[in-house]
Amino acid sequence: MQNRSALLGAAFLMATSAIGPGFITQTTVFTQQLLTSFGFVILCSILLDIAAQLNIWRIVAISEQRGPDIANAVLPGSGLLLALLIAAGGLAFNIGNVAGAGLGINVMAGTDVLTGAIISAIIAIIIFWFREAGKAMDWFAKLLGFVMIGLTAYVAITSQPPVLQAVKHSFWPEQFDITATITLVGGTVGGYISFAGAHRLLDAGITGKSQLRAVSNSSIQAILLASLMRILLFMAALGVVVAGGSLNKSNPAASVFQIAAGDIGYRIFGLVLWCAAITSVVGSAYTSVSFLRSLHPVIERYQRLFIALFIVVSTFVFAFIGRPVQVLIIVGTLNGFILPVALALMLLAVRKQSLMRGYRYPVWLQIIGWAVVIIMTWMAIRTLAFL
Repeated sequence: MQNRSALLGAAFLMATSAIGPGFITQTTVFTQQLLTSFGFVILCSILLDIAAQLNIWRIVAISEQRGPDIANAVLPGSGLLLALLIAAGGLAFNIGNVAGAGLGINVMAGTDVLTGAIISAIIAIIIFWFREAGKAMDWFAKLLGFVMIGLTAYVAITSQPPVLQAVKHSFWPEQFDITATITLVGGTVGGYISFAGAHRLLDAGITGKSQLRAVSNSSIQAILLASLMRILLFMAALGVVVAGGSLNKSNPAASVFQIAAGDIGYRIFGLVLWCAAITSVVGSAYTSVSFLRSLHPVIERYQRLFIALFIVVSTFVFAFIGRPVQVLIIVGTLNGFILPVALALMLLAVRKQSLMRGYRYPVWLQIIGWAVVIIMTWMAIRTLAFL
């Protein structure tokens, strides 16, 4: 029972880490641009997400080591680089997450955005100071994950989207966008996100060959949860856009909820945004520091303090700089590059028997993993060329 709770908690931690303010906004914007054909982009991203995450979670579980330690065993020094890249990207995204949490409280209660951000940061820090911090984090991610999905489903039904047309164009699209695809994949399993649940299971002691089936199922559940939220947001936005609704460019997602369900919809958006942002703050802080723990024993010993510091720094940066739009755009592109690098290092690890502990890693998993590395590298380069 305890393992089952930890497995579900890891799935929700990863999914809610992915579902942040950027996730909500990007889904709305791309729906507005691609209409029903955005369903095909979502389908492609789901397949790439599953292939990438399935490999990463299984390799972490078999080796019983964190990402940086695995990378260092494959290529000395690469673990340090990977840890710094992911921690820097996680910090930059966390600034946006804190801002989103503040905006969510502002929409719900009318408080100042900065005040809302500070309140949210304090709540996130408190979670890590429980004696059973891991269980508290699991519970928090599951509860707010269910709230987000339920409320967004209500708005999606209210907006009355053309479901049959969306299903048709999810397999036979009228148009395709590489930037949208790499943004979705990078935003779902890029950077720290793909390691969030894997490191959580490692800390929970769910590792080794005997746990591979459970770990694999949890990794797929995580992608399906994040994808369900993506699909519901897509349907909500699609219904509004197809009906001729005009979205506010400064906050298109809020427009979707308000047009679909009136003032109640607007308040629902505030709650959904806060849930998405605060769970992403928790996931980003936990996973980023889990990468840094391998760098020095002091970080390992005082990890809760470093997690709190990570959240405090994110909040201070937001307070003094404001919404870091350009930073988030740059880091979003960086995430598109981090994923193939991180995944490639994990896949190289399967050739080291000292890491695999005598386990023969399936060839078919290696093939789909390397396919994701090649596809994501190609799309990242194409995207960078058009910036």
